[in-house]
Amino acid sequence: MKRMLGLVFLVMATACASVAQGPPQTPLTEKEVIDLLKSKQPPAQTAAIIEQRGVAFELTPEIEKQLRKAKADDQFINVVKNAAPAARAARFSAAGAMQASPEESQSYEAIRGELDPDRTLQLVKEFETKHPDSKLLTAVYTCAAYAWRQKAAMAPNDAERKSALNSVLEYGEKSLKLKPDNLLSLLIMAAMLPQSQLGRTADLDKGQKLAQAEGYAQQSIQLIDQLIMQPGQTDEQFQRAKAEVAWEPHSALGMIHLERSLMALQPPDKEELAKAEQEYQLAVSMASRPLPQDYFRLGEVRTMLNKVDEAIEAFTKAGELGQGTLIKTYADQRVQELSKRKAQMQPPAKQ
Repeated sequence: MKRMLGLVFLVMATACASVAQGPPQTPLTEKEVIDLLKSKQPPAQTAAIIEQRGVAFELTPEIEKQLRKAKADDQFINVVKNAAPAARAARFSAAGAMQASPEESQSYEAIRGELDPDRTLQLVKEFETKHPDSKLLTAVYTCAAYAWRQKAAMAPNDAERKSALNSVLEYGEKSLKLKPDNLLSLLIMAAMLPQSQLGRTADLDKGQKLAQAEGYAQQSIQLIDQLIMQPGQTDEQFQRAKAEVAWEPHSALGMIHLERSLMALQPPDKEELAKAEQEYQLAVSMASRPLPQDYFRLGEVRTMLNKVDEAIEAFTKAGELGQGTLIKTYADQRVQELSKRKAQMQPPAKQ
């Protein structure tokens, strides 16, 4: 069970919050995005342009169809979605606007638009040296935490992954020390603290870390409920913006309760498993694009609760959403295993 959970380590390529006040850039139109897509620029450079400028439209099914017709892949679609007005407004609202000098704003925008995690971390160090008292430092540390999160996901072995996860937590804590209500950092900490405990024994430290993560998740839910509409934002855009982040603490709570259930003596704690199922169900139902990882873990929880049909349904959905990834492979294996178990549970046919 824990081996499987390690294989589907949660990776969310969420962009850092855009909180610096600087010269506004004109968002890209649908035609400009398609022209960029058809250009011969490297994909990373194209994505960086979209991230920095944003797009002037929401990603509707019709627009997504046009982008895919122009050979957009899932990664490109996600970049466009995160650059849309509602998503950008969510990140702005989450972190709050801050005053910054033009130089600080320019440096921060460079960090926010950088796609290479190693380069991001170098830019963070330079910013920290040049602007040690900047009000943007909390958001800069958030970006550093995201960069280390990327490195943890790509780590070639457990030792490097553990080291990267520790760095995620280090920068998350530094960000929250400067601004305790930094929503994006709270979300990172809520999601990553349980991840850092995967596979460990049921010791006091693990229990404390999970309690701390739960506190961050609950605080995130409260802050999301308290978000206010920004100037120029329509009610529809505001509600969509809130929805972009509202599912994340529930995903974290699902992992927290799942890990707690595994701390109990065999069998796993069913009360904690029931809470995990509820939170994961909330996460996948609230997200406009649910994570295949959440469906996979929902399947694991339902398997331990002996809800075979519901588990098969969750693993099937994980495989559909995880096309081209290891999650697809593992989800298909779990569906096959559970289908065989279900067949064995059927009473023999009457002669």
